[in-house]
Amino acid sequence: MPSDCISFRETNYFSSLICDYLDETPDLKPFYNRFPKLNNFESQIDEKAKSFDTQSRVVLVNALKNQYQNVEQVSDLTISNIDLLSNEKTFTITTGHQLNVFTGPLYFFYKIVSTINLCKTLKEQYPNNNFVPVYWMATEDHDFEEINFFNFKGKKISWNKEASGAVGELDLNGFNDVFRVIASEMDNSQNANELRDLFKNAYLNHDTLTDAMRYLVNALFSKYGLVIVDGNDTNLKQMFIPFIQKEITDQEAFELVTETNSKLNDLDGNYKIQVNPREINLFYITKDLRERIVEIEGEYFVNNTQIKWSKSEILDEVSSFPERFSPNVIMRPLYQEVILPNLCYIGGGGEIAYWLQLKTNFEAQNIPFPMLLLRNSAVLTTRKQNEKLQKLNLTFKDLFLKQIDLETKVTKEISKINIDFSSQKLHLKQQFKELYELAKQTDKSFVGAVGAQEKKQFNGLEHLEKRLLNAQKRKLKDILKRIIELQNALFPNQSLQERQTNFSEFYLEYGDRFIQQLVLNLQPLKSEFLILNLD
Repeated sequence: MPSDCISFRETNYFSSLICDYLDETPDLKPFYNRFPKLNNFESQIDEKAKSFDTQSRVVLVNALKNQYQNVEQVSDLTISNIDLLSNEKTFTITTGHQLNVFTGPLYFFYKIVSTINLCKTLKEQYPNNNFVPVYWMATEDHDFEEINFFNFKGKKISWNKEASGAVGELDLNGFNDVFRVIASEMDNSQNANELRDLFKNAYLNHDTLTDAMRYLVNALFSKYGLVIVDGNDTNLKQMFIPFIQKEITDQEAFELVTETNSKLNDLDGNYKIQVNPREINLFYITKDLRERIVEIEGEYFVNNTQIKWSKSEILDEVSSFPERFSPNVIMRPLYQEVILPNLCYIGGGGEIAYWLQLKTNFEAQNIPFPMLLLRNSAVLTTRKQNEKLQKLNLTFKDLFLKQIDLETKVTKEISKINIDFSSQKLHLKQQFKELYELAKQTDKSFVGAVGAQEKKQFNGLEHLEKRLLNAQKRKLKDILKRIIELQNALFPNQSLQERQTNFSEFYLEYGDRFIQQLVLNLQPLKSEFLILNLD
């Protein structure tokens, strides 16, 4: 059962943009369609139903059946969900993620479980409709260095190879070495054997990273009805041809997103712009190649290659080979919403931030803008860690502090002497107030001397206060060491656990019960950071 929760703002790990979005700050309302509340889904369903036709459903279902053709042990629920997409009453809830090795950090699981659980909640609220959880594989990405490793028991385990082009097309040479490393780090327990088999079957028995990831995610989540979509599909991109051609000729996204970015910059929230558009937000993709398309004086070029077209030639290329045109971060969300009967996208803070930049472009393309839901976040704890927390008289909220602030807070709370010099500073301020009055009555040049002395005295007090604090920290070093060890265990590298730790560390201890606990406890419409005790 969950042992505690904390607001996203109080964690200090989430941007002001995301916190303001969760608070439904009025200034941000122009940048999204509907806020993800249960009752708002009715209008979203109606809007999407009007824009997604029967033929689109036929193409989608046929493409998915083809993608699943060679996948082993697909659950009856996933097969049923694929078939249900033919029904006009069926809609999707979607999350997406890179093809990280062995799923990468923990938040991969939180994304997918949030998606699964939201579908369950919507089915209860809207029983006449069907809701299918979708995982969108980012197979067309080419940032290999971002995805070629995962952390295991404090070690970085990397897949080393030369890579170019879309990561989904990469062969799996070199994974024998990765398997040997991770296998050697595990004991011979049942859970360890299951993990070894899962890794081996995914990466040693398939040809490409796409095939490996599809197998892995299906093995973990198929029983919950998850449907895996690979957007790098000729038939699906046929549906996107008009939008690709319009992006090439009109370049509306550049103008519209740039304007949105300017409006976000003009707000008072100190919001960081997540992505910047290009004149053409498309890549050209073939084997071992994914490069930007650029226009120069009416001709179109593939960056860093000799490939070029006239306007009519590139439009013909799109019509004949749509699979060769890959959307970038600006266009990929539009592609997703064109080919899926989607209601809501579930993502991390960075993803929600760039989606908020895209609404005007969706409106220009006459495609409904989905609801945007921040995925669940959690810190996973054990019974022993909870017991340690209680013995140390700490709360989970304390552990979200920066380490130096946590040490200072604890030291001041448990020290037998008063380390706070606030009263002395107040007294000093009063004395100098009287000196300033005296200076004004005598020689105005004396005011500067009083100010300099005041600054010197305050600096001296702060220096003494800091020295006293450090002396007390040394005196209390044993208890502070235990506190820091606990924080480091739950916040590795002084970061959120979900951004560092791989699921395998918890699967070794809890097996499939790890996923079951997530499914039982993650509540996607409850905007709070969860502390979940797995024991």
